Amino acid sequence: MVEEDEEYKMKLEKVREEKKKNKLSFLVKGSDEVFTNTIRRLIAEEVPVLAIEDLEIRDNNSALYDEMVGLRLGLCPIKTDLKSYDPKDECKCGGEGCAKCELKISIKCGRNGYVYCEDAESTDPKCTFAYPKMPIVKLLAKQKVDINMTAVMGRGKNHVKWSPGLAFYKKEPSIKIGAVKDAQLIADSCAAKVFDVKAGKLSINKDNLYDCLLCDKCVELDKAISLEETGNYLFNLESWGQLNCKEILIKAADILNNKIVELEKQI
Repeated sequence: MVEEDEEYKMKLEKVREEKKKNKLSFLVKGSDEVFTNTIRRLIAEEVPVLAIEDLEIRDNNSALYDEMVGLRLGLCPIKTDLKSYDPKDECKCGGEGCAKCELKISIKCGRNGYVYCEDAESTDPKCTFAYPKMPIVKLLAKQKVDINMTAVMGRGKNHVKWSPGLAFYKKEPSIKIGAVKDAQLIADSCAAKVFDVKAGKLSINKDNLYDCLLCDKCVELDKAISLEETGNYLFNLESWGQLNCKEILIKAADILNNKIVELEKQI
């Protein structure tokens, strides 16, 4: 039995979480850029979520053409229950359409003013538009919209409306400060506000350290500052609202495991 080397054991360390903004940042330690980028691509391309695919526009005499209203509805994020819905290509109905792979939503409004996502009615109360106050169209007097919609599970590799969020990463910075000549100049030149000046001395603002752009501007201004990479990766994830960040990461990990199992079968 091969003993596991602790030096190469991957670890995740949470750096920052903003639940109200659906944002999460964490460090990937003991891994490489290939694996980190694989997770990023799985999130962007493979994690399935609900989005409007088909529309039946019964009435629309607003200022927006039917195509524009449909485009806006398609890009409105829908809260997704991964346990209740499957992509059509994985559904037992064979893609014909059933309650397991389709969600019905309707919107009917004739009042003067904005029509919001909260005006829509979903057949599944758990799966509604993620942002109730997101505007769809503005109606004037005697104008109205009457639309029946069908949302299905899809993947970001087919259309961006099925992308669950924004995922990106960068290398973790390590900054060391020596005897600098002009502390204020360096602090003012940093766009990410990584530095603070107290009593004429330059220090690192730990809250902003991971916002460092790795631009080397501070090093160019004063050679007493060194900027290096630790070998770790800072992974940033911002959900569009269909799933929370934890659900996105867990689903991405499940997809990766399934792909590995399929690869093993074919070898």
